[in-house]
Formats: sequence, C-alpha cells, structure tokens
Amino acid sequence: MNKTTIAPLILLHPDDNILVCVRQIRAGDAIDIEQETIISPIDIGVGHKVARFALAAGDKVCRYGAPIGSMIETVAKGHHVHMHNMKSDYIPSHTRTRQTQYRSEE
Repeated sequence: MNKTTIAPLILLHPDDNILVCVRQIRAGDAIDIEQETIISPIDIGVGHKVARFALAAGDKVCRYGAPIGSMIETVAKGHHVHMHNMKSDYIPSHTRTRQTQYRSEE
C-alpha cells in the first residue's frame, strides 16, 4: 500500500505573502517554505495562514493576490498569521468581546 504525503501548506497566488494550511500542523513539525525548512513553534489548524516570509508590523497581508489586512506585530517566516497578530483593513474583526457586546444590547 502506497502512502501519499500531502504538503501541509499551499500558495494560492504567486503574489501572496502567506501560505494556507491544508492539513493540521503540529508544534515541532518540519515544514518547507521557499527552500527552507522551518520547525513550527505551535499547532496551526486547517485553513489558517502561515507567513511565507518574515512580516513586520504594518505589512499588508496578501491572499489570492489581494490585501486582506495588515500585520499588527512582527512574525518570522513559517509562523502563524491570524487575528492575534493581524487586523482587517476593511471591517472590524469578529471577536468574542464584540459578540458579547451585541448580545448585551439585545
């Protein structure tokens, strides 16, 4: 029986500076990004983003070749990019705090 290994990350567009997880990455997993092997420092879930290159605070985050937000802190290549270290430039971020706020107004 042949075992097929699926790469954990995909590049959606050549202009993207993030990669998307297509399978769970566990802390300690070796992942190959731009001809460099990176050891993931944390678990990263399917559908989440990983920095294709080091990103600085203020850098635009591009997915499908279009900006989707800005970094609010610096991350190293291969690190998790999500709402804890980026923000949308277009709509308020969905958070539990905002969700609770709206429930209390009902």
